[in-house]
Amino acid sequence: MFSHVMLGANDIEKSKVFYDAILSVLGYNEGFYDHKGRCVYLSDESVFLLTKPIDGEPATHGNGMTIGFKASSPELVDAWHAAGKANGGEPIENPPGVRQSGDRQLYLAYLRDPAGNKICAMHKVSG
Repeated sequence: MFSHVMLGANDIEKSKVFYDAILSVLGYNEGFYDHKGRCVYLSDESVFLLTKPIDGEPATHGNGMTIGFKASSPELVDAWHAAGKANGGEPIENPPGVRQSGDRQLYLAYLRDPAGNKICAMHKVSG
């Protein structure tokens, strides 16, 4: 559904360390810097980028915004969460585990990245 997701970060290097750690758990390659100084993560389907805001203002997290990363198992969600905590992420909400959403069961874990963005890893258990 999405071609790309771009997140603002005030410290690209610190955010790159965090995202390299959590995205490698999910099987993605380390990010690289493009000619504009943005950190880029590529997959066959989409692009994830970290950037300083183009307007020169400080990056801030979006209130009510969450970016979710797919995981192929609950164990990968747990590993993603652990890698994030070990690399500057702040655990938020409930500990990793199953949440009921209608007829669906989702295994979720939530973190705030070094810039304060709310992110999660999700594995669809059923439904």
